[in-house]
Amino acid sequence: MMTKHTTPSGVAAYEIKDDIAWVSFNRPDKRNCMNPTLNKEMGDLLSELEFRDDFGVLVLRGEGTAWSAGMDLKEYFRETEAQGLGATRRAQADAYGWWRKLRWYQKPTIAMVNGWCFGGAYGPLFACDLAFAAEDAQFGLSEINWGILPGGGATKIIRELTNFRNAMFHALMGQNVDGKTAAEWGMINEAVSADALEARVTEVARVLLEKNPVALKATKDAIRRVGEMTYDNAEDYLVRAQEAANSYDNEGRKEGIKQFIDEKSYRPGLGAYDKSKQQD
Repeated sequence: MMTKHTTPSGVAAYEIKDDIAWVSFNRPDKRNCMNPTLNKEMGDLLSELEFRDDFGVLVLRGEGTAWSAGMDLKEYFRETEAQGLGATRRAQADAYGWWRKLRWYQKPTIAMVNGWCFGGAYGPLFACDLAFAAEDAQFGLSEINWGILPGGGATKIIRELTNFRNAMFHALMGQNVDGKTAAEWGMINEAVSADALEARVTEVARVLLEKNPVALKATKDAIRRVGEMTYDNAEDYLVRAQEAANSYDNEGRKEGIKQFIDEKSYRPGLGAYDKSKQQD
């Protein structure tokens, strides 16, 4: 049985079971809208967990009927703006800061979108390495409906995750799409029935846990970096990234090659080498 831990204000929570950290938006009565307190405490929580050795994959989920309905309009916008520019900038730094930390997190991350995912929630959605959703989950950029553009990175994110026409339609129309459409557009990896969502995410997490953690970190960073590079720059970056990874875990690479070539105990195209045989 998992033990649930909450942040000081209770707006975020986490549980660790079988090497998976289940981190939750924990404002179900507010559809898990992100207020300044949640953003600050989520950043602190991610920092606290990042280098612990009792888990290898982090799942971000939402308590209740929503994943996150975006930014809290009352607390994040109206009340913060009333305090002046300094307060606004601090609130932005805390929000964008924990999304940035999640984008470059030490361990693989999975968004498990169980319900609403609106506006500002596209920040942590994009920050997670993989994303799975319930087929009836709702994704929306509703900003146009209340008179602003999708800010806080949301416009860039939708343009990164889908094609030009889909992004334009999504941002201009202010209409929601369900999990099935989000998967078709490439916003998430898969949409499954709500009752199968946690099991599917757990299955994917367990596959990731079999992989070499140094290689996972290098690979997820590389996927994000090379998208903005020319081919030649990416080629050079990837050579250096592999050399840097070898400096941290050269024995892991050698063990994988040994088990394939010498022991013939696995095939890389069909699964991972046995990490338990690797010497530290």
